[in-house]
Amino acid sequence: MGMVLKAQYKPPATIKAAGELNRVVDISGSFPSFIWRISGRHQISLAILSVVVFGLTAAPLEIQRRVVNDAFKGGEFSTILLLAGIYLAVSLTSGLTKLALNVYRNRVGENVVRELRTSIDQRISIDATKQKAAEAEGVEMSLIVAESEPVGQFVGSAASEVTLQGGILLTILGYLIYLQPIMALLVLAVLSPQFVFVPLIQSAINKRVAARIVILRGVSVAIVDHPEAFGDPKQRQRFDAAFELNMGIYKLKFSMNFLMNFMRQLGICGILALGGWFVVNGRTEIGTVVAFISGLAEINDPWGDLVTWFRDMRVASVKYHLIAKAVADLVQTAPQEVLL
Repeated sequence: MGMVLKAQYKPPATIKAAGELNRVVDISGSFPSFIWRISGRHQISLAILSVVVFGLTAAPLEIQRRVVNDAFKGGEFSTILLLAGIYLAVSLTSGLTKLALNVYRNRVGENVVRELRTSIDQRISIDATKQKAAEAEGVEMSLIVAESEPVGQFVGSAASEVTLQGGILLTILGYLIYLQPIMALLVLAVLSPQFVFVPLIQSAINKRVAARIVILRGVSVAIVDHPEAFGDPKQRQRFDAAFELNMGIYKLKFSMNFLMNFMRQLGICGILALGGWFVVNGRTEIGTVVAFISGLAEINDPWGDLVTWFRDMRVASVKYHLIAKAVADLVQTAPQEVLL
């Protein structure tokens, strides 16, 4: 199996001929330091693109507010048409910039996956010792095929995603506070409980992710060590354990999504009630209420993406440290002359 993995791997000369960088990276230290070592320059460029995208976020909300107010007040249709054209131009610019951002950061992520797989492959000898050969080969297969990908893919969005979504969130909140501070406090009240239950649920997910990785490594080792042992009861136990862990993760993740969506609907209900009272009493305009409802929808997406980023960051960090530990352990067990 190890020979098959080696044969299928594209040699460094082929990669360099295609104009791509091939290197062995240091898989040690903290996860943030690893991200900076392997993609620091790209993280800066991605963060700049993210600033451009979230800088355009509040403009569509303001344009919507003005269009609605002009329509209700009997404004000139030419003005409404101009605002609609500006809205389209801003949306197109933002969309194209975000398209470039997404393609760029996924390319960075895929490059990191490739470099991480290369580094693991070159640092580990699957012929470590006769006693450890099957275990080393099984763990290496798991590291290269399955565990490297989510870590590398997260690196591509490590800085840009939190910059983009955090910037969008702060921009919209600032705009809503400018429009109507009291209604903005209602939006903040909707978000605040999530600062409590999201970290608690995510911590429980992380524990299950780490346990699942260990179990699946055991599956890989057993396949390499005893490929002829079909129907092994221990393998079935591992499959059952992985199933239970996965179901636990799904239940926790979707429960968290349910709570977040419920808080959003609660916020819309509050905006309609409070905003309607303000409009009836002449304390705000109907366009402001429309802007708040749209703004809450705009907040919900980046807030959910930030929660996803936080979840992915914690999971990727757990997986990175497990990879680093596994590589270090296997390198220590290998005879020095077979290490690259």
